Amino acid sequence: MTIRFGVQASQGNTTWPELLDLWQELDQASNFDYLWLVDHFVPGPGTAMGADGPHFEGWTALAALAQATERVRLGILVTGNTYRLPAVLAKQATTVDHISNGRLEFGLGAAWHTYEHAVYGLPFHTTGERLGRLDEAAHLIKLLWTENAPKFEGRYYQLNEPPYNPPNVQQPHPPILIGGGGEKRTLRTVARYADACNVSGTPEEARRKFEVLEQHCLDIGRDPATIRRTMQLLLFLNDDPAFQQRVVQGVVAFRGGGTEDEARRSVLLGSVDDVKASVQSFIDAGVQEIYLAQFPRTHRDSLLRFSREIIPAFR
Repeated sequence: MTIRFGVQASQGNTTWPELLDLWQELDQASNFDYLWLVDHFVPGPGTAMGADGPHFEGWTALAALAQATERVRLGILVTGNTYRLPAVLAKQATTVDHISNGRLEFGLGAAWHTYEHAVYGLPFHTTGERLGRLDEAAHLIKLLWTENAPKFEGRYYQLNEPPYNPPNVQQPHPPILIGGGGEKRTLRTVARYADACNVSGTPEEARRKFEVLEQHCLDIGRDPATIRRTMQLLLFLNDDPAFQQRVVQGVVAFRGGGTEDEARRSVLLGSVDDVKASVQSFIDAGVQEIYLAQFPRTHRDSLLRFSREIIPAFR
């Protein structure tokens, strides 16, 4: 099985020329299969801390980057469903599918960034309502992309037989990737509507999510093998033990607890050999695609080193 790799080369804490240059280099001179943006309006970890830096809007930036690249598949990991009406989002996605000549991966999630919603005046809703809206949005968008003038009467969203033209370049539609690992509702939405899931955590946590997803698929009569299993993982390609310890402590805090060993195994951390071993542990857990993320900035040199020294070992 060929393992595929991507980068969340995001649009925070950077300038447009820097972002454009990075995407074009990774498109032209790397082994990565995917490039992703994020769907946020501020940088930082989800609080006021660090949120005052520059950050470009995701879908307009993605449209421009689709025009400026040729090879990689691209998308937003993942679009927050609360930020746009789903029918409008479907149109945005179709537009980027055309601009990219059929390279779009359509990522969608329930949204989680409470600070961002509060300061921009965006309704956040309860967790239950956000998950209900995510399920309806995925259903509605798939209807727009597969049926002529669909009718949809949901609790949160409606369609009244709209015309939808032009159709997507990719048929029947761009692959739908849903981010999140909630076992009762999010992974059930994945089973119903998605072509790929995206989860996070340790290899053991990922394996558990995939097992739950398989059961949801079996419950509705879907072949689980039709859903790609992907993960987003933080990359820290660094040999310094003191740096590694600081990373582990930060990841423990971000995860809200747990052991240092669990934190270390939930990221790609250490030397090239260390990172290769970690990648293999996720592959052994059933992961088919790994998308790298970096924080607080994207580090070009470590990404190119990963491309040169690690990806070929899994091809």
